[in-house]
Amino acid sequence: MRVMAQLAMVMNLDKCIGCHTCSVTCKQTWTNRGGVEYVWFNNVETRPGQGYPRRYEDQEHWRGGWELDRKGRLRLRGGSRLRRLASLFANPDMPELDDYYQPWTYDYRNLTDAPLGDDTPVARPTSAITGAPTDVRWGPNWDDDLGGMPEHADADPVVAKLRDELGLKLKFEFEQSFMFYLPRICEHCLNPSCVASCPSGAMYKRVEDGIVLVDQEQCRGWRMCVSGCPYKKVYFNHRTGKAEKCTFCYPRVEVGQPTICSETCVGRLRYIGVLLYDADRVSEAAAVTDDHALYPAQRDLFLDPDDPAVAAEAERAGIPHDWIEAARRSPVRDLICTYQVALPLHPEYRTMPMVWYIPPLSPVVDAVAGTGFDGEDAGNLFGAIDALRIPVEYLAELFTAGDAGPVRASLRKLAVMRSFMRSVNLGEQPDAAPLDAAGLTTEEVRSMYRLLALAKYDERYVIPSAGIGDAHELESIATTCSLDTDGGPGMGGPPLKSGRTDLFVWSGRGRPDGLFPDTRAGS
Repeated sequence: MRVMAQLAMVMNLDKCIGCHTCSVTCKQTWTNRGGVEYVWFNNVETRPGQGYPRRYEDQEHWRGGWELDRKGRLRLRGGSRLRRLASLFANPDMPELDDYYQPWTYDYRNLTDAPLGDDTPVARPTSAITGAPTDVRWGPNWDDDLGGMPEHADADPVVAKLRDELGLKLKFEFEQSFMFYLPRICEHCLNPSCVASCPSGAMYKRVEDGIVLVDQEQCRGWRMCVSGCPYKKVYFNHRTGKAEKCTFCYPRVEVGQPTICSETCVGRLRYIGVLLYDADRVSEAAAVTDDHALYPAQRDLFLDPDDPAVAAEAERAGIPHDWIEAARRSPVRDLICTYQVALPLHPEYRTMPMVWYIPPLSPVVDAVAGTGFDGEDAGNLFGAIDALRIPVEYLAELFTAGDAGPVRASLRKLAVMRSFMRSVNLGEQPDAAPLDAAGLTTEEVRSMYRLLALAKYDERYVIPSAGIGDAHELESIATTCSLDTDGGPGMGGPPLKSGRTDLFVWSGRGRPDGLFPDTRAGS
């Protein structure tokens, strides 16, 4: 047993309102500069939808992640070393800019500098890369709130798989429509295919906390990591010629602060904590032959920090004592291992992702209440889970490689918690039968309710600092965690051509040229 520590995140999809605050604050912090105008380290997708980049989940096309060869051994979907070497200069598996979207801003000068006349001036969309006029055809959240559903919903790879493989036809008429929000960041996987795909060794997984990063000095811009990542969360900076990705805000977490997307989340749906796992068994867990066994296999990798043998082995491996204590108090461990309500995103990619999700339950309550029955009654909810507008099969294709059992179990536990706590709050005698059916005790329900509904800041984010001795130096880094520093990979400089301002990437400081009329010259 080789014990290692991993910072992980859980997102409660029941609480996401799709406000995109996490996306905007991440954009302002990490990709507020030229060369990465199209890049969103954090994005929020409306499901069903094609996602960002478009149809990124179609691995038959993009060939990301891992697969098993004829002997049952793991190999990259991208092919052999020879195939990847042959495609270094012309990679057919890499998304083009239009698969992400053509980033645009508006020609505000046409509003501020237009002469007096009878016609009302307009600010035309212009490319944030070339500065030329452009037609807006796609965006990072084009499916937002099902805006493009009638035309694009059938192109969702998960919908297509349900239709083609299971014969399940999802209905997208207005009265049958359904939606929920799925925030996405880099998964910081235990078995990252992006790291294995990198020819120059620039991609690496940090030993101390499991965060996957790119060495900007080592990166040669081959972009094999972009095609190797099945979640398409590695991007190419066309200005620097380097790969970039979500850093899990490591300058912040090193001083015990949560990621910027978690800090600013309006719905308080994110949880960050430490998990201890057995590194010697990662390859074995990722290579199980049955896709349905991948979720339990990964969950079984996580070790119990309260076990004296595990704690002793962790200390022998050099894991600091405060990290072991943080693992004991980890909300992520509770949601994944104790209550088993959080599930991984696309475990069939075999990367062992470390950003997990609690499936949405709210539509179940709304669907039952709309029929005139009590939407919080556990008996009604149990019967309604399989009659959801959001099909359980759809959620299963996202989180458990098509196995609907763990999804149903998670939704049942959430339904029991709601029903039980409502009875408590109303002063009624709770019914213990649904708890037994869901495999929960009274204490577990109360603890789960506190964590999911009432948890305070320091309960949702249990993040040990990197080192007490370096605390003061690290604090100064945490306040400036953007890549746009002197000599840094962002290289500073204006994000757009002179006279144009993109509000998405404007730092908010100073007076940008072209945004306001110039009155300083006495005009």
